[in-house]
Amino acid sequence: MRSLVSAILCTLPLPLMAQGSFSLPAGCEAYVTVQSKPCTVSHHFTCTDDPAGLQRRVDLNEDGLSYVGAIDAETQWIESFYASSGHSEMLEPAPTDRASFTELTETGADTYDFLTLSDQLGPTRYVGADSLTGRTATIDGVRLEETRYSIRALSQDGSELWAAEGFEYISRDWRLFLSGVGTTTVGEDSFESDDSPVEFIFPGEPGFLSPNPKYGCGVTMSSWSPG
Repeated sequence: MRSLVSAILCTLPLPLMAQGSFSLPAGCEAYVTVQSKPCTVSHHFTCTDDPAGLQRRVDLNEDGLSYVGAIDAETQWIESFYASSGHSEMLEPAPTDRASFTELTETGADTYDFLTLSDQLGPTRYVGADSLTGRTATIDGVRLEETRYSIRALSQDGSELWAAEGFEYISRDWRLFLSGVGTTTVGEDSFESDDSPVEFIFPGEPGFLSPNPKYGCGVTMSSWSPG
């Protein structure tokens, strides 16, 4: 992860709002760029040296790189890097209850219970569930299925760090979750967010691999993240 993050940092255009496209490291190829409501542009890509089914994502906001992550074919969080805090997390080798995209799509519901390991933060336990609502949405020509989610993040001593619930989307074709609307609670404080996609841009289309977020920028927004 650190080598990939370093490679991505070297590709960032300076200044961020300069013309041009975001350059991925050698051996990596993007299949879609997603412009989302909270001033975020995401590039979803695969790399030839990765295991089969693994895919990666880079998020950029108006300040630059904000997130680099990887999921496997079951959408498990394999590794994550949060630029704002500078910390990374990796999935433990043997989760108690692995997240399963297959289980979700075949049965309509999936639970999970796993740890992520971080040199900076130590272990964090994530416990939650996803379920299909039966509703669909078509956003910029892409048909998505809606899911309901609930998740809790727990510290090593079992105390709750934060909790969240709301609705997301999945794409069966991409084996991918996409953010939606939700409520996050930290202690006695709660806030609502809408991180839904607005635009999907494919190879060869204007704006593909753009480093520039388009929607919601320059607006005062709640900006808490679990990192």
